[in-house]
Amino acid sequence: MEMPDRDTTQTTERAGGRRVWPWAVGAAVVVAAIAGVFAYRSAVAEPGVSLPDLGNRHVATLAVEIPPYNSDPPTSGPHLPYIAPWGIHTEPIPKQLQVHNLEDGGVVVQYNCPDGCPDLVAKLKAIVSGYERQVILAPYPGMKTRIALTAWRRLDAFDDFDERRVRAFITAYRGIDHHPR
Repeated sequence: MEMPDRDTTQTTERAGGRRVWPWAVGAAVVVAAIAGVFAYRSAVAEPGVSLPDLGNRHVATLAVEIPPYNSDPPTSGPHLPYIAPWGIHTEPIPKQLQVHNLEDGGVVVQYNCPDGCPDLVAKLKAIVSGYERQVILAPYPGMKTRIALTAWRRLDAFDDFDERRVRAFITAYRGIDHHPR
């Protein structure tokens, strides 16, 4: 029985090891690239800022005293046990009512125009009227910005109309139910 030369065996093993190494590095690079793409997409796909969850306790009436919300307009917290009608409103919606709409997967688009802004309202109406359910447009007097978009635990507030920004927010959050399971 002939024994293989020790030097030949080691050379073959080393050569085989070298052939596997580039493939392992290549696979690791591909996996890292894919993870990076998903991380980038998830950051891009979540417009607005995330806020802590204040829960979803129901209150019987608007007269019930509740702790302050952690955002203005609110994005979660105590709310009435019913929702405001979806669509376009000409009067402000009480905070405790709009929060339930958010819990039910709604997006609320609100504007603050102390001196009137018919052009802005017309542009926002054109967007909101394209949705039969789960989107509301309403005035919000006293807000710090002209426009605020809210969804459950998400807020995007700004002054200058940006149709793409409004549509991206609605697309990202409309229809996501937040009732406890």
